[in-house]
Amino acid sequence: TSQTPMKKLLLLLIVLLLAYLGANRKHPLLPPQGESETRVAASLAGAPAPVSATLSSAIREQRSGLQVEGEGVVSKVLADDNNGSRHQRFILTLSSGQTLLVAHNIDLAPRVAGLREGDTVAFNGVYEWNPKGGVIHWTHHVPGGQHEPGWLRHAGQTYQ
Repeated sequence: TSQTPMKKLLLLLIVLLLAYLGANRKHPLLPPQGESETRVAASLAGAPAPVSATLSSAIREQRSGLQVEGEGVVSKVLADDNNGSRHQRFILTLSSGQTLLVAHNIDLAPRVAGLREGDTVAFNGVYEWNPKGGVIHWTHHVPGGQHEPGWLRHAGQTYQ
């Protein structure tokens, strides 16, 4: 019939258009290449999001005292540190494989409830470099406002 060549032509045009759009990833209907695409894939897979540029450079350059944000998987839950201000402690493994100690002040903020190995935790706090990977602290509100507040997010709950 006369429709068959028209259908074939239309199908060919669609295939060519899709091939063009696939090669030219700047099309508005397609996600951009790069970090945001990786974040979407990571979140869909249940994996931690990629390490932020600020945290990544702080680790690489062995810098301390930077307010950073990120996400990792709990690889070990440690005993609380009860010397001075009490801190809930755990080790996070970032998507890069880097490990960080999180020291969350439980005198100023609630304890992260039900924390277990394998859980994903997002964080905002101050990074301090050390040879073992570093520490994240100031993950809580700050009385008197002398410092930027931080937080932890676990299982849909934010702890400040």
